[in-house]
Amino acid sequence: MTDQLDQGGKKNSLGLLAFALFAGLCAVLFTGLGIWQVERLGWKNELIAAVETRAHAAPLDLNTADWSAIDPETIQYQRVSVNGTLLTPTILTQAVTAEGPGFWAMTPLRLLDGRTVLVNRGFAPKDTDVSLEAETPATITGLLRVTEPEGGFLRTNDPAANRWFSRDVAAIGATLGLENVAPFFIDADRAGDDYPRGGLTVISFSNNHLIYALTWFGLALLCLFALGYLVRERLLRRP
Repeated sequence: MTDQLDQGGKKNSLGLLAFALFAGLCAVLFTGLGIWQVERLGWKNELIAAVETRAHAAPLDLNTADWSAIDPETIQYQRVSVNGTLLTPTILTQAVTAEGPGFWAMTPLRLLDGRTVLVNRGFAPKDTDVSLEAETPATITGLLRVTEPEGGFLRTNDPAANRWFSRDVAAIGATLGLENVAPFFIDADRAGDDYPRGGLTVISFSNNHLIYALTWFGLALLCLFALGYLVRERLLRRP
């Protein structure tokens, strides 16, 4: 009988030890994930602040800027200005905005030095004529945006059929036969109530890192609580 009790006690002890190791590892893992989310929260807040600063800063003059030194991913939403000549034709890419579904009017702007940048002149509902009758001198102010390659969700751009689901700078430039095209495009500011209507850029970043951090820290505390409870029960039952 004594041997059986001893064996039962050893099994219980081994079970408690195994659970303690498991709970401890989970607590460490969850705590690490929580700390990582806190770090991500700091990074995201800095990113949002930087974007807000760039979007409302004095415009960067693209006529004098060295485009090869511009990293669109780094300075996305930078306020810019450029003057040149708007060319024809305009490419329409699918858009869904606060004003409903329609198209973005993507028009190339050629600078005096021969460089070209695509300008999103703004949103237009379906069947709205936004084409330019002739080349038009223009000064554009707006936000620098990164290219959107390939297409939209489950839909691929089809240049041959003139069906565009994203603002793919390289593909649009190739379709229009443009040279020296910037690796980014510009979302033009709103210039009135007519279409195409600019100034509809949505600057939004998902920022749920605080909720994720609290969740991971909560799970870590839950593991420690469970471990503490079992240890307490074990000690209370010890003769």
